[in-house]
Amino acid sequence: MPAKKPLSPSQTPLLEVKGLTKYFPIKGGIFSREVNRVHAVDGVSFHINAGETLGMVGESGCGKSTTGRCILRLIEPSSGQVDFNGQNVTTMGHDALREVRRDMQIIFQDPFASLNPRMTVEAIIGEALTIHKLASSAEAYRTRIVSLLETVGLNADHLRRFPHEFSGGQRQRIGIARALAVSPKLIVCDEPVSALDVSIQAQVINLLEDLQVKMGLTYLFIAHDLSVVEHISNRVAVMYLGRVVEIASSRDLYTNPKHPYTEALLSAVPIPDPTAKKKRIVLTGDVPSPVNRPSGCHFHPRCPKATERCKVEEPQLKTVSLLHQAACHLND
Repeated sequence: MPAKKPLSPSQTPLLEVKGLTKYFPIKGGIFSREVNRVHAVDGVSFHINAGETLGMVGESGCGKSTTGRCILRLIEPSSGQVDFNGQNVTTMGHDALREVRRDMQIIFQDPFASLNPRMTVEAIIGEALTIHKLASSAEAYRTRIVSLLETVGLNADHLRRFPHEFSGGQRQRIGIARALAVSPKLIVCDEPVSALDVSIQAQVINLLEDLQVKMGLTYLFIAHDLSVVEHISNRVAVMYLGRVVEIASSRDLYTNPKHPYTEALLSAVPIPDPTAKKKRIVLTGDVPSPVNRPSGCHFHPRCPKATERCKVEEPQLKTVSLLHQAACHLND
């Protein structure tokens, strides 16, 4: 499938993230003082326009999921700013945040762990309706839940059943229905298909695309599978060790990457044609620790194109072409 075209930039993005950071303290000694920090997210900035899908990719531990959860304040960010629909989410009080959360939802990675095994499907989906007082009567409550189940490809017979009675794909559909219950504008999809079989992955991805068109949804789509991200995303952000190293339209990123790390990731994507030849870029060494990060460009110890400048000077995210930014000295 061809990559989606980027949407024309709007004057006010639906979501704008500015310098977002999240540090996890490491404590030690008799008094449990902070001796170091895990730099999970380190100065991340990007925006998402209404109706757009921004894909976010990178190796495990690069900070993708932490970024998504900080945006929703499921994890409190250490610093930075998150503006959603013109409102600063990071400084909101509890009551104001609850109101905004009606417009910001999340689909979790693991459908086996994200659903309460002691609650029925009706209770799982209906919980948000009760909290936000979105159902005027018991009949309206039941009608809304049945409608949500049918929207995600399930039926009313599933209302009284428990999560363990469903397959992985069905559980993820229940998770999607739960996210849709409050009619959100933005959904953070935190690797929603990585725990599913390949055939089921395609069904869930198609469902998410159909829902986006029908309901005007905006997605932050976090994933490992670069083929899936290319298919569903308008733009793609590549993260490495807590930072965004490249962000561009799907088409530009996959055809003309400007960062060596992106090139290496794309070289590992399988090609359907067994006769086609593709040069594989094999990175040496392991991902550096987010506790003791390398100086300069964090990628330089593994980069085949690194220079002396890369070891001492940290590259900033700069515009290299229309809608295309990269943090690499080679683009200067």
